[in-house]
Amino acid sequence: MLCNVSARRTSKNNSRQKAAAQVKTHFVKINTAAALLFAFLAPLSAGTASAADLHPIIEIETGYFFGASENGKWIKADQAAKSTGKKTTYQVYSLTKQAGQITAGKPKSVEEVCPDTLTVSLSSKPKDGVIGLAAPWNALPRRPVIADATQSVYVEAVRDFLKARGIADPKVRITRILRVDLDGDGEEEVLISATNYSTEDKSDHSAAPFPEAPIDSPRPGSYSIVILRRVVDGKVQTQLVVGELYPKPDESVLPHVYQVAAVLDLNGDGKLEVIVDSAYYEGGQTTIYRCELDKIEAVLSVECGV
Repeated sequence: MLCNVSARRTSKNNSRQKAAAQVKTHFVKINTAAALLFAFLAPLSAGTASAADLHPIIEIETGYFFGASENGKWIKADQAAKSTGKKTTYQVYSLTKQAGQITAGKPKSVEEVCPDTLTVSLSSKPKDGVIGLAAPWNALPRRPVIADATQSVYVEAVRDFLKARGIADPKVRITRILRVDLDGDGEEEVLISATNYSTEDKSDHSAAPFPEAPIDSPRPGSYSIVILRRVVDGKVQTQLVVGELYPKPDESVLPHVYQVAAVLDLNGDGKLEVIVDSAYYEGGQTTIYRCELDKIEAVLSVECGV
């Protein structure tokens, strides 16, 4: 994005070096001036290299700006926006494939509704597009397989997980199962999205996926979770990526509905991050999770709601 600026600085530097070579007198003074010039330009060159290594990330449906990855690290939205140009090319990915290429404008605030959230204008919205990434690598080196959500082994896994957390007789409603090798070690992991809420009229909100989050406070036995099952040291472990469970009623909250939206390598290290959509009444959030063996953590997120 800053190539033209860098080229002009390089051209000026070359011109000064040629002029210095033609001068035969005051050799020491000229070398001193050149050294000072180099010291002045060095930080600018470093800044240019950093901007070139910045890889912005956007959500396609809303145009929200997550931030970026830079040399494997995660850069928050407000900082990344400073080095993101007025026109950036993004590769668009859906849950299972690359869905095209678009351009987007410079990030700006959503303003009145969500002033802390940044958004970009999109040239188009490819069908099924979830995430846009401005980077040269393939962010989907290993494609997830959507598995049958009624498989008994996974139904029982969710049931056991809920029971261990206080829901005595859970009604298991799996909305999505993905099989994918997250870390590239040849061993597949399994991501399970499961949601079941009950309203005051005791009817089940169990559509898959949910069109919207329930308005009512969660009743006993309600939940919405994303869990990760993987083999560690020869044993299957089940970890919570994100979610909410309500063994007891809780009138103080409005429930969220969680669902895996994509799995992508967003920082270029060959490992796939897990992108989760969450919806609540009149709002929503999308979060990028890093799933290491010893911990699962949110690295970047976008949100807007009233």
